[in-house]
Amino acid sequence: MNPDLLNLQPYPFEKLNALKSQVTANSNLTHIALSIGEPKHQSPAFVKQTLIDNMDKLANYPTSIGLPALRSTIAQWLVKRFKLKPGSIDPEQHVLPVSGTREALFSFTQAIIDRQPQPLVISPNPFYQIYEGAALLAGAEPHFLACTSENNFIPDFDAVSDEVWQHCQLLFLCSPGNPTGAVIDSKTLTKLIALADRYDFVIASDECYSELYFDEQSPPTGLLQTCTEIGRDDFSRCVVFHSLSKRSNLPGLRSGFVAGDSSILKQYLLYRTYHGCAMPIQHQLASIAAWSDEQHVKINRDLYRQKFDAVLAILEGSLEVSKPDAGFYLWAKTPITDTDFAQQLFAQQNLTVLPGRYIGRTVNGINPGENRIRMALVASLEECIDAAERIKTFVAQL
Repeated sequence: MNPDLLNLQPYPFEKLNALKSQVTANSNLTHIALSIGEPKHQSPAFVKQTLIDNMDKLANYPTSIGLPALRSTIAQWLVKRFKLKPGSIDPEQHVLPVSGTREALFSFTQAIIDRQPQPLVISPNPFYQIYEGAALLAGAEPHFLACTSENNFIPDFDAVSDEVWQHCQLLFLCSPGNPTGAVIDSKTLTKLIALADRYDFVIASDECYSELYFDEQSPPTGLLQTCTEIGRDDFSRCVVFHSLSKRSNLPGLRSGFVAGDSSILKQYLLYRTYHGCAMPIQHQLASIAAWSDEQHVKINRDLYRQKFDAVLAILEGSLEVSKPDAGFYLWAKTPITDTDFAQQLFAQQNLTVLPGRYIGRTVNGINPGENRIRMALVASLEECIDAAERIKTFVAQL
């Protein structure tokens, strides 16, 4: 067996299940889950119909590179959404459909890392656990940068030493962040691009929450958008990951894409040809429908706005928590340890949240997720309001 498998930690939800198993939930209350970031809003009916209409494509092998029509649709979406220079995104060179960004983030890392001595993969902390697992199984060492309130939950990139940058082969960004919802601005992205040039590493920007924001006039900026702003039309060393899971409430479709530097994507396509994870054709056709429509995405944002407004109004004065820049998570401080908070909340209120330490790592004695919980506002408005009331009651009794 691959010895690097021994370096993997249990997934956060395995730890959460073990924590919950030590107590019994209040059976007088219906369970509400705010722990997993799985969208619960309705999937678009027209996407489901497209799937139904194309089930005959089950008889066809899909290609790793995907349908030209899908790559073209994605390219058009990128240009419009991120104000890219017309023609700068070539569907033949700059776009690859993937079977969800989870598998893409993992496989991309395997393709990128050169197993020379001491390769580093830099990651935010707390983080989406795929970043760590992908690094370890590629033979690299994760190097974590704390995301704390003191720096608005953005890593302090200025504090990274020259030695770390010199060994860095891949920098993971998550903007809007999971779990913090923090958005990295263009000034910081410009600085990171300059560092990538200086130290010769690749920037992989996970932008899966980019379409869940509050101000319709100010959507989160993206890495390719910053490239355009500074005249970097070849997107050198820059790659972004996008998904239909959160944007369109289609996590089960397993549909996303990778876009950016054509020379990197050419080699990544070679890897994917052997990796064998091509998106089914009927899923590609459904994805074309989803990427071509923005109305359902705006409705989705409206639903999240209602939930954030309602929940934050109830929790005011009970928990230290504020509206994030974007995304669908609340990243709240806890008056007791995050694990005790989550366990007792489950026992007393039959409500599941995720302890922050489970998605963070301890570096120099500090885990930036400790004494915080992540709450995914994915349940219905009524359930989110009920959950907020239960949390308020629970905190009042501590």
